[in-house]
Amino acid sequence: MKMQQFLQFFTQQLTHWRRQYKALRRKGKLIRSPKCKSHRSELLRTMFKNVLLFLSKTNDKSSGVACRRHRRKQERALKSKAKSVKTKSSIYVVGLDWAHKQRYSVILAIAIVSLTGVIGYKLYNQTQLQVGHPAPQTITAPYTASIEDQKKTAAERQAVSNSSLQMLMIDAATNEQINENLQQLLDDGNKIRAVAGAFPFFDPVVLSISTQRYLRSCVDSEWQALLVAIENTKNQQKKGTEQTAASSGSSSIAAPNQQRQPRTTPQKSDFQSSQVKPQKTEPVDFSQNSDFIQAVAELESYRVTTSEKNLSLLIAQVSQVRPRYMQATAKLLQLETVSSKAIYEESLLLDLLDEEWEKTKMGIHQTSELILTQGIPQGLPKNILQDAVSLQLQTFVPESSETLAKNLLLTVLKPNLQKDEEQTRQNAQKAAAGVTPVMVKVRYGEVIIKKGEQISAWNFEVLEYYHLIRRQVKWQELVKLGSFIAIAIGIFVWVERHINYELRQRDRLLVLLLTLSVPAVITMGLPYTTWSALGLLLGSFYGPTLGLTVVGLLSAILAISLEMSKAALLAGAGGAILGSYIAQRLRSREELALLGIAIALTQGGIYLVVKILIGQAFSQGWYIVLREAALFALSGLGWSVVALGLSPYLEKLFDLVTPIRLAELANPNRPLLKRLATETPGTFQHTLFVATLAEAAAKELGCNVELVRAGTLYHDIGKMHDPLGFIENQMGRPNKHDTEIKDPWKSAEIIKRHVTEGVVMARKHLLPTAIQAFIPEHQGTMLIAYFHHQAQQMAQSDPSLTVDDADFRYDGPIPQSRETGIVMLADSCEAALRSLEASAKPLEKKQSLKDVSTEQALAMLNNILRAKWQDNQLVDSGLTREEMSQIAQIFVDVWQQFHHKRIAYPKLKASSAVRNL
Repeated sequence: MKMQQFLQFFTQQLTHWRRQYKALRRKGKLIRSPKCKSHRSELLRTMFKNVLLFLSKTNDKSSGVACRRHRRKQERALKSKAKSVKTKSSIYVVGLDWAHKQRYSVILAIAIVSLTGVIGYKLYNQTQLQVGHPAPQTITAPYTASIEDQKKTAAERQAVSNSSLQMLMIDAATNEQINENLQQLLDDGNKIRAVAGAFPFFDPVVLSISTQRYLRSCVDSEWQALLVAIENTKNQQKKGTEQTAASSGSSSIAAPNQQRQPRTTPQKSDFQSSQVKPQKTEPVDFSQNSDFIQAVAELESYRVTTSEKNLSLLIAQVSQVRPRYMQATAKLLQLETVSSKAIYEESLLLDLLDEEWEKTKMGIHQTSELILTQGIPQGLPKNILQDAVSLQLQTFVPESSETLAKNLLLTVLKPNLQKDEEQTRQNAQKAAAGVTPVMVKVRYGEVIIKKGEQISAWNFEVLEYYHLIRRQVKWQELVKLGSFIAIAIGIFVWVERHINYELRQRDRLLVLLLTLSVPAVITMGLPYTTWSALGLLLGSFYGPTLGLTVVGLLSAILAISLEMSKAALLAGAGGAILGSYIAQRLRSREELALLGIAIALTQGGIYLVVKILIGQAFSQGWYIVLREAALFALSGLGWSVVALGLSPYLEKLFDLVTPIRLAELANPNRPLLKRLATETPGTFQHTLFVATLAEAAAKELGCNVELVRAGTLYHDIGKMHDPLGFIENQMGRPNKHDTEIKDPWKSAEIIKRHVTEGVVMARKHLLPTAIQAFIPEHQGTMLIAYFHHQAQQMAQSDPSLTVDDADFRYDGPIPQSRETGIVMLADSCEAALRSLEASAKPLEKKQSLKDVSTEQALAMLNNILRAKWQDNQLVDSGLTREEMSQIAQIFVDVWQQFHHKRIAYPKLKASSAVRNL
């Protein structure tokens, strides 16, 4: 029960301590503050006091000497633990303070150690004896042992691996293509049969299937002869009927198998009216054609069993079927001409019954699926595939369509088995693993190597087995490598300071990480390392000078310290140099992507040219060199894509601003800028004009124009906390400072808050530190003169009031860069230029065309800039006194471009103006 209470109490205390710790952390009272030690001690004392209080309460319920002793032991233990914790805490704080003060030296040491450790990885475990070197003394075997001859074992395993069976797998893509081609052929067959119409087209009981095939496929001469034969038979029957009627009177007995015909007026038969009379041609005898004779007989039999009218309808139906059959035959011939394969030869497709065609299609699919499931290997003899297809078709398709189905399948079927690389490799590994190692027996005292002889690979293995080869770290070589790397880092630091580009510690850490990526990939055995990513990122983040410096120094270090292909080194370094030189000039991700393609082509081209120059392109084989050049190009493109993907994350993680990120931040569709335009339209217009002035000055003075543009757009976002507290957003409304507040101290506090609130908004929206700097630095520690003057007037009338200038000054800091200094000046001059524009009077007719307000504007701006200089607002910005006049002239020029002079039109009378209209 007590334990449960203790755990519950301890959980509550932990929650309380965690909240207290977070509060102190937010206030900056932990580690960063000088009072860190006292705050931590106070927190620890509170913790131990609460624990002791709980323990004393729980122990009060029990009495006895044992309980008191136990409590005293706990108290002593807690006190000793508290002392140790305080000691450790103080040591931890001191260590952090020291590391913070010496952070530059710490990063320098980390750079030297890490680069030396990665590049000199081969120097850690070097042997004293090496293959190919002479033996310093004669070495004998210390005892008898069986030692594996790894070279012979590897050779036997390789032979077994090469002779192992290859595993095959079905290629799904090939099967899909085969099925698509087969379905396309069957669809073509369906279309052709649809043109020919249904078959059989008449009742097979009346007209046999063979007769129907003949009637729709016979040539026109046979068809015309058949019609004539039927007509002659009809006329003969008619004469015979008339003679019989004359001899027997009004009644007659029908011949066998004939029906009695009704009396009708002699008319032309329907089939005669539907047919064109045959032209006179040379008579052709079809009496020997069995199909012709059978067709005539079946048609005559149909006329006898039914009527003349039904026969006419049947002949008309045949007349309609025949053109459709001819059209289908033409399409079939056209299909075979296009495909260059007689798939549907001999009209087998059109001779099948509809029912047979459906069974044939189904059987073809079943046969194809069965054969593809079994698999067709590469190099299978054609006759074997034909026999397999014929055997399967006998089961699934009618006998009459076997030939057609076979032609279709043999047209589309092709090998669908490919080598299963993974399974084949596993089988080869299993077969190789089953090979017994080749063992060589070395007897005690047997000479392994004699003094002065060159050490062979077998000698080295034996010595390694007996542990007769000592391994050591080559400290001398590591020190040399470290010294060279230290010199290279010194050159980098000199270049950094020479170009006045001050890197933060996080920047130096990022440069180190990017630099380490190149040798780190090389140590993994990959020649296609991160050169292109290194050049792109360094050039984009820190400019071409630092990028080229890092690439050049790293190339020299790798060339000296690592045994690697010089062609690969030159190719990678060439791509990195191109990326470093161009990356910062680009203004979009799309341009960087195109630069990645250029880097890839550069790496591949340099590798190919170097190989040709040193003659290896002809000794190794040109195709191998071309393949390697293509791989280097692909690696350059691949690492460029990786760099583009990592760039946004690195920008946020290391708080970097690149031209591309600045362009993205300056997009007016950003949420913060859209809010600024909507909630404070006057401030937004003021911001745009200030940005225009600042950009022009930054461009003339050689400053970062993109940074100035983006920083200016965000410099007044804090005014959104109280838009009506600033006159540009009041839009003609009463000034709240005069009507509601009427207290210059409160008004000054509202004005000052736009800086603090702006910094809070910027941090909330994760703006870069370089952008955040514009918010407080554009005001510096300037005096809020308007309300300061009001306060002084009130103090004159009321002696109890005292005016402290600090209450009416911004908290700062003053501008720390040329960019923020330019924005301060542009922000101060913008209001003056607007007031000058509002007070300007129109030119008179007789005045000169020269604008008299130009000199006034220039004089006014010079006075404003002089006041800022005298107020020591620009002492840390890097701007010079000579540049003040230049900036003033630039501002006036931009103002004139926005508010240029127009021609004064002559005044017209109203009547003449109307007439002119």
